[in-house]
Amino acid sequence: MTTPVVILAGGLGTRLQEETTKRPKPMVEIGGKPMLWHIMKHYAHHGFNQFTIALGYMGETIKTYFFDSYHLHGDLSIDFTTGAIQRQAQELENWVVNLVDTGPHTLTGGRVKRLKHMLGNQTFMLTYGDGLSDVDLNQLLEFHRSHGRLATVSAVRPPARFGGLIIDGDQVTRFTEKPSAGEGWINGGFLVFEPEVFEYLTDDHCSLEADTLERLAADDQLAAFRHHHFWQCMDTLRDKNYLEQLWQKGDAPWNTWQDKVPGTRPALQAVA
Repeated sequence: MTTPVVILAGGLGTRLQEETTKRPKPMVEIGGKPMLWHIMKHYAHHGFNQFTIALGYMGETIKTYFFDSYHLHGDLSIDFTTGAIQRQAQELENWVVNLVDTGPHTLTGGRVKRLKHMLGNQTFMLTYGDGLSDVDLNQLLEFHRSHGRLATVSAVRPPARFGGLIIDGDQVTRFTEKPSAGEGWINGGFLVFEPEVFEYLTDDHCSLEADTLERLAADDQLAAFRHHHFWQCMDTLRDKNYLEQLWQKGDAPWNTWQDKVPGTRPALQAVA
């Protein structure tokens, strides 16, 4: 049984209002595809294709996307005399996607708590709907299991938002591209949890970050998997444009699936 993946996709995205007044942040597009699609492709490339998406703000937009992706992909043949519909030339992702309404104002920990009935008594992975990385998810899961704690967080270096200057005396000798800040680690948003974590989740007002993870750390139940390569969140329009530029240049490190053939469903399906 594959390890299930939870994606938190219910936030308001207030720092990206140029995009999020029309759609939730996980549906903001990079290269013509929603952030959510990029994240799920990365997980599926590593063998994780069982998804539970926690919905909130404009959750119906995410439901519509997946509904349309399934029902409108490929060619259609419609018999108007019987109402029968046949789909042809369909190539769909080999995903199972659970879309769960977790409340418009529920905090992150509360959203996870509301998914307990879906996840059962098993290890699960978790990420947010606004961050991309080339983190090796199988190595992350193996690291988690080898350390025997209730939770593991991927630790990343925050990227610098601006280029740097190399100065010799009063003279600028050259510019540097956006290097990693080089100091400190932050939560990169790719996590693994044991089911006992639900004991740390209280109600809808529980924050996964400020409440749950801090309590786990205090109890020596939080491990850190250091990821030294690409990671980028999409908090602002500047971040969105940066990710778009990487994709358009064919230099998107999170595109780990590019040489893979997507899983397919049967080419012809009948709908009652």
